[in-house]
Amino acid sequence: MDSGRNNSRSDQISRRHLLRSAAVLGAGAFVGGAPLTARAAAPPTLVTSIRSLSNPYHAVWKIGAEAFAKSVGLQHVTLVTEANSEKGISDIRAMIAKTGGDMVLNVDPNNTPDARPIVEACHKAKVYVVTWWNKPADLHPWDFNPYYISHIEFDGVTNGGYITEELFKAMGDDGGFVALGGMISDSAAIDRRKGMMDALKKHPKVQLLDFQTADWQSQKAFDVTSSWLTRFGDKIKGVWAANDDMGVGALEALRAQGLAGKVPVVGIDGIKAAVEAVKAGEFVCTVTSDPYWQGGIGLSMALEALQGKFDPAKEPKIHREFNARTVKITRDNVEEYIKTQVDSHPTIDWTDLWSRVASPIVYG
Repeated sequence: MDSGRNNSRSDQISRRHLLRSAAVLGAGAFVGGAPLTARAAAPPTLVTSIRSLSNPYHAVWKIGAEAFAKSVGLQHVTLVTEANSEKGISDIRAMIAKTGGDMVLNVDPNNTPDARPIVEACHKAKVYVVTWWNKPADLHPWDFNPYYISHIEFDGVTNGGYITEELFKAMGDDGGFVALGGMISDSAAIDRRKGMMDALKKHPKVQLLDFQTADWQSQKAFDVTSSWLTRFGDKIKGVWAANDDMGVGALEALRAQGLAGKVPVVGIDGIKAAVEAVKAGEFVCTVTSDPYWQGGIGLSMALEALQGKFDPAKEPKIHREFNARTVKITRDNVEEYIKTQVDSHPTIDWTDLWSRVASPIVYG
């Protein structure tokens, strides 16, 4: 990374930003029922909002956010929703009021509908924001220029289909499997299930025994899988999980019955426990969207926009709404992945904002 550019970020709060601060104060603006205080000339606060730090995926997201904050010498605050949408929205509004809008936000909304009130609050307070995974199809960054910078996802249909095909291959393309879904209104959960169902249509000898949601949580997945093992017994030839945390919970239920490594499991996220399970032959595969990168790059986008280094309104639409690249992890590459991505974190050029753009998001 260019150290000169890096050092300049923390003290290059633009003149436009300061003028905007004065305008907000003069207008007596309100956010979330609280008056905005004067925006100081001090650097802004970097704010992350995610579901829970007990989720391994979001725990790594926070590490990435803190790595970026350290690289630019700015304060970072993590807000957690604990799967409570009202809390998530309220905490963001409170942070806007507390900072007087002197902040940028990188957020994974708890549920799809949550994105709209979050974006509207940020737009009103002139806070730059990046959203991930969840938003309504009719909510677009270009409708809230310039403050809503980007919305980023990871082609859940394709990834859900990929892990399904790998699971069926491990099952010998025959027999029954069970499937664990994420939160019912979560767009990633919806897309990954669609990918699974599309793949299932191509394999007439494979049967879906049951599908249940486990809300992305390992403990719920353990309980559901334990019940399935009692209900279906040796009819279960595979376990499909919409994320790795649920897959690990399912694996623990299998382990309790002496079935770990005998009944193949697949998931998505690339968390450490799942990657290690791939190496051990207990998971067939996983797919990572690199939460470490997500945690830092969203903050970097927002900070660079605030500092006037680019104008979101002038970026092409493919930079405003896009699927980012993912990495498939199998037995073929798992050892190298553990060495370079799990045992240590790679050096990331946080100024390279668009290097992982893969495809536009398709709705409907």
